[in-house]
Amino acid sequence: MQILIAPDKFRGSLDALQVCEAVEKGILMAIPSARVIKTPLADGGEGTAEILTLSQGGRFANVRVQDPLGRETEASYGVSGDGSTAYIELASASGLRLLATDERNPLLTTTFGTGQLIAHALDQGIENLILGIGGSATTDAGIGLAAALGYRFLDQDENELPPIGENLIRIAKIDDRFVHPCLANCRITVACDVTNPLYGPTGAACVYGPQKGADPQMVELLDQGLKSFAQIANLHFGKNVDLMPGAGAAGGVGAGAVWFLNARLQEGVKIVMDQLRLPEIVKNVDLVITGEGKADEQTLSGKVVQGLASLCREADVPLALLCGTLEITPQQAKDAGIIYATSVLNRPMDLATAQQEAYERVVETAYYLANLLRNFRS
Repeated sequence: MQILIAPDKFRGSLDALQVCEAVEKGILMAIPSARVIKTPLADGGEGTAEILTLSQGGRFANVRVQDPLGRETEASYGVSGDGSTAYIELASASGLRLLATDERNPLLTTTFGTGQLIAHALDQGIENLILGIGGSATTDAGIGLAAALGYRFLDQDENELPPIGENLIRIAKIDDRFVHPCLANCRITVACDVTNPLYGPTGAACVYGPQKGADPQMVELLDQGLKSFAQIANLHFGKNVDLMPGAGAAGGVGAGAVWFLNARLQEGVKIVMDQLRLPEIVKNVDLVITGEGKADEQTLSGKVVQGLASLCREADVPLALLCGTLEITPQQAKDAGIIYATSVLNRPMDLATAQQEAYERVVETAYYLANLLRNFRS
């Protein structure tokens, strides 16, 4: 029997590789002869660069960059084994996790550090770049990362403006005469799992600004700035992308990536699965086991489980789901193509206990699943 283990992380307790190892241990307790393939997954957000780098036999590059408030810090990105592809997460240099709660202010934060990572990768001769844009601390429409790549943003008197959120509304001109010479030769794909436009009631500032520290007045100023800047950028680049799905991702980096990087936006989980060649692997196994910390309606919308379910349905391979919290109904599981879904918790317990015991609970649950399968097939 060939079994593919392809989970997401259990946030706060196990990373995706640890989940793989726990599931494998349980399976082999029940079916010692099983051939297990372990492929940790991510949906384009946190952990994606590490998973893709390790899967490609790659290495990590450490770079001194600016954090969201312009302070020096160290960030990293991955490079594939053949040196042709870079895997960068915006959160590494420009993430909300880098700021204390009282430092969060999207009027003042910038994605400049992410642009420094991109520039460093271009200097190494990178030909393909995959950029994950989850977890940002910014609402700058990507002008920060663009500035690090040589773009300049000028006011009506042609004074250069710092590339931060509050200056979006003051930008009157984009100067691209000094853009990094290798940028045009690099194929850039952005992992983007949201569909928000750049501005408006469902845009970057209104929906995501508050979690980045914006009060109502800041949200209004940022929304006006995004709309104003979109008019300048659309005219400069000849691309009207401000209302396209995903333009508002990561404080407008979705739109900025299309304008400044000539990038294409793609569903994160699809990028990961294609890079790991999951479509081919799934066709040759008898069972796929996936998992994540909490399975709910979001699980079935653009996440790892939903992506795997689609692959399994096409290949006519059964899919089982193990999770910490199970909040999908049997009908939802059936509609998604999941034949078996269960929580790994074996008794009522608080969150701290559940996280502490996660590895053992996953091992046990995988054992019972595999033992059921073994007896069913015998």
